[in-house]
Amino acid sequence: MTTLRIEHPIVDFALWRRAFDGFAEARSTAGVLGHRVMRPVDDEKYVAVELDFPTVEAAEGFLRFLRTNVWADPQRAPALAGAPQTRIFQSA
Repeated sequence: MTTLRIEHPIVDFALWRRAFDGFAEARSTAGVLGHRVMRPVDDEKYVAVELDFPTVEAAEGFLRFLRTNVWADPQRAPALAGAPQTRIFQSA
């Protein structure tokens, strides 16, 4: 399994969650098998997301989509408060 991990600061979790939920179909179409949303216990304005994919190529493709179609447009990522940090992992 391959996991795309994304972390970034946010301005408001409820606003961020609405935007995230609005991309459910895009995640499904991209082959996301499952996801986890996590928040640090000491920072309400930060979020981490793990998206599971069947292949590295699928994760890379969705990351390209996020960079060009979501994060580049403040209307589509209204709660983003900083540059997302990303990394793709494979199960060992």
